[in-house]
Amino acid sequence: MQTIAGNVEEKLRERKIKKIHLEGDRQGNWILLDFGAVVVHIFTQEQREYYQLERLWADAPHRKWE
Repeated sequence: MQTIAGNVEEKLRERKIKKIHLEGDRQGNWILLDFGAVVVHIFTQEQREYYQLERLWADAPHRKWE
């Protein structure tokens, strides 16, 4: 999870997008990275199944990331 979070931060920093807030435990089960218009949730599989964010955000618009 740390590697994923670090990679996301690095790629967005390259695009001049600054992180507003970091929440969660980088050694734990989840990390939330808030970049303002973009929020990144990183979970273990168990936490992903528990929170079911896809269901929670099912009506939100989807954006393709390249």
